[in-house]
Amino acid sequence: MSIRRLPEHLVNRIAAGEVVERPASALKELVENAIDAGATRIDIRLLSGGIDFIEVADDGCGMSPLEMGLALERHATSKLPDDDIEHVATMGFRGEALPSIASVSHLTLESRVRGADGWRREVDNGQVMDESPAALPPGTWVRVQSLFARVPARRKFLRSARAEYAAALDAVKRLAMARPDIGFSLEHDGRRALSVPPEQSRPERVAALTDRELAENSVTVDLVREAYVLGGVAGIPTFNRGVADHQYLFVNGRPVKDRLLIGAVRGAYADFLARDRHPVVALFLDLPPTEVDVNVHPAKTEVRFRDPSLVRGMIVSGLRRALDAAGHKSAQPAATDALGLWRAEPVAYGPAVGGDTASASMPLWGAPLSSGPGQTQFHDRRPHFSPPPLARAEVAYAPLPEADSHPLGVARGQVAKTYIVAEAEDGLVIVDQHAAHERLVLERMRRALDGGKVSAQALLLPEVVELDEPACDRLEARIGELSELGLDLERFGPGAVLVRATPAMLGNGDVKGLVCDLADELAAFDQALSLRERLDAVAGTMACHGSVRAGRTLSVAEMNALLREMEVTPHSGQCNHGRPTWIKLAHGDIEKLFGRK
Repeated sequence: MSIRRLPEHLVNRIAAGEVVERPASALKELVENAIDAGATRIDIRLLSGGIDFIEVADDGCGMSPLEMGLALERHATSKLPDDDIEHVATMGFRGEALPSIASVSHLTLESRVRGADGWRREVDNGQVMDESPAALPPGTWVRVQSLFARVPARRKFLRSARAEYAAALDAVKRLAMARPDIGFSLEHDGRRALSVPPEQSRPERVAALTDRELAENSVTVDLVREAYVLGGVAGIPTFNRGVADHQYLFVNGRPVKDRLLIGAVRGAYADFLARDRHPVVALFLDLPPTEVDVNVHPAKTEVRFRDPSLVRGMIVSGLRRALDAAGHKSAQPAATDALGLWRAEPVAYGPAVGGDTASASMPLWGAPLSSGPGQTQFHDRRPHFSPPPLARAEVAYAPLPEADSHPLGVARGQVAKTYIVAEAEDGLVIVDQHAAHERLVLERMRRALDGGKVSAQALLLPEVVELDEPACDRLEARIGELSELGLDLERFGPGAVLVRATPAMLGNGDVKGLVCDLADELAAFDQALSLRERLDAVAGTMACHGSVRAGRTLSVAEMNALLREMEVTPHSGQCNHGRPTWIKLAHGDIEKLFGRK
């Protein structure tokens, strides 16, 4: 077969396959055009998730009839005035969106420049059907109907209307988050799904589009390195989600889904969250246009950086600095959810220990129980043994501290040898002693690493830990790194390692469990992790094994010492796995439990 030129309509459809994958991608391109037009308000209407109908209306600069004709031609754009693709300052620049959409749908374009008459152009799958004057306010209206109706191979791969709507909503949220100065509204099947006013601050816009509780459970990210500026908001580790759908990343105001940035966020939260939990972040990275390439893919969601290591290091350090400022803060459950866990238990009347039968069948007050007139109900005397209570309370050594200096209060007792109960100025604080101490030990190890090598404590009798040969190989390859953390290992045959010393701050812990977990952690390590990140991961595992276990009885002095250290230690509000270390029940919530409010 000889080489030939493809017909223009087929070329347009091939190009549309790269740009317009689904209704959400078409909507994204149209909204980006509205943003580039200088709009202050963008209104969107969808039917059936955008499969049947998409409408985008803006109050931007508009287009003249001649510009409308050029806008529907491939590779025609006003966004590269100097033909300099290395200095892209707009959302779009390729000149492919409108002709690609028009080649696979029925498109109606109406636009008006201020001070001029409006114009209307109708295109059906690449063919111009009608042109006429139009009456509309200044700006542009774009309607897309029957997307992929004449491309059945593409239409049959579309998902359900509900799934397409979810993708379209996510695309609009990301664009609205990038431009808090613009007002957005989205209507789907006659129902208002999104509405945000213009001129919002960035934290307000992020909270409005993600979760209202994010405003109270987040920290501000602000870091500048030369011409690189990183800003945004980051949720504290205890405010997390099961999927990574609330991670919004922007480069020069452009929403992106870049693996380098996603990996940097994951690395920053590595020792704060469990592997199956994901943080809530919205990060905005601004850098010179010459330092980033946005022309990687027609969808413009992938970018390449001139200095990727600098970008990764900046995100990791910026997030960790911001999280350090959170101190002992922890995401608290909603009061209604917490109160729903409390239940008033009915009082059960049974035989009393050491009492007689008559008194055992009597309530605390009132008449004796009877089964009928003149018939007294009798019970056999049976021994009744109650286990000792799992909670204890002791008189505190010191009076209740001031709330402004000691927000976690003073210890009043211990429940189930696991939870510390403390009284604060504004409520009742419950602390998970193992989770809290785990975080404190980790932060001590980090400080020791920053100052040099962690001090080690030699074992009186070296302990042999048996493992499979690959696990021993992994440990042997990291002996130097483990030594910096105070763990002295050496190979002891093909299937065992010899432990000679452990970190002094861990005390007498489970040596075998520690070594086994370390081997598993090393097996899961990404080779791209830096030495520092590897040390942090290993330190987290060591801290878990060296912390105070659940089931250990603590004195009031020990409990108060733990509370005081939590108040001055960064990240003490969550353990190394992202779970909260303490919760608070406010006085008002306690009063609701007893019906006093």
